Amino acid sequence: MIELPIDENTPRILIVEDEPKLGQLLIDYLRAASYAPSLITRGDEVLAYVHQTPPDLILLDLMLPGTDGLTLCREIRRFSEVPIVMVTAKIEEIDRLLGLEIGADDYICKPYSPREVVARVKTILRRCKPQRDNRLTPTSESSPLIVDEGRFQASWRDQLLDLTPAEFRLLKTLSSEPGKVFSREQLLNHLYDDYRVVTDRTIDSHIKNLRRKLEALDSEESFIRAVYGVGYRWESEACRLIA
Repeated sequence: MIELPIDENTPRILIVEDEPKLGQLLIDYLRAASYAPSLITRGDEVLAYVHQTPPDLILLDLMLPGTDGLTLCREIRRFSEVPIVMVTAKIEEIDRLLGLEIGADDYICKPYSPREVVARVKTILRRCKPQRDNRLTPTSESSPLIVDEGRFQASWRDQLLDLTPAEFRLLKTLSSEPGKVFSREQLLNHLYDDYRVVTDRTIDSHIKNLRRKLEALDSEESFIRAVYGVGYRWESEACRLIA
């Protein structure tokens, strides 16, 4: 475990990487970019650390001694919405990571440039930081859907939705303009601003998971409708936004 002294206002980046030289290289680049990196080399040490010292972002290698990255990602998502970037050298895992059903926010393939990693970190931290969006107008206090940006939480009829960060942003985008049809490209632009190469089925996967979670709370409500050849629209009431 490598942890360096930091200022309390500096974003904390947890690197989970079993190659010490690569981990140290990331530490150097992240420190130079004014972040506060820490390094853990074993998967079975991660959960306790995240509980005790919550980071602002995790760079999580897929193949780790102790506990693998996929298992760790799922476990972390049980108690935290911290942004997670999966790091993998296994090309056959990309389809699973693209769907992001494990709760990850992004992925990076090895070999990579440390500068690319720093750029991704900057983008994701900026994207995940709660911000006021003046284009969204809070609706009636009686709205059954409440989207709380500050807490990064959403609820339907006072029942909390267990959403990944990507699902949260997707729900916020769709429900802010009921009846408007968003193309997959538009939805991807709301989810990601780092111009990564992804496929339409990334959005389809998120929609499927979001529908399932909403319908588990209210099976009689029509939430998201697919518009053939175009995209998706929100069928229910507009959200009440808490910025």
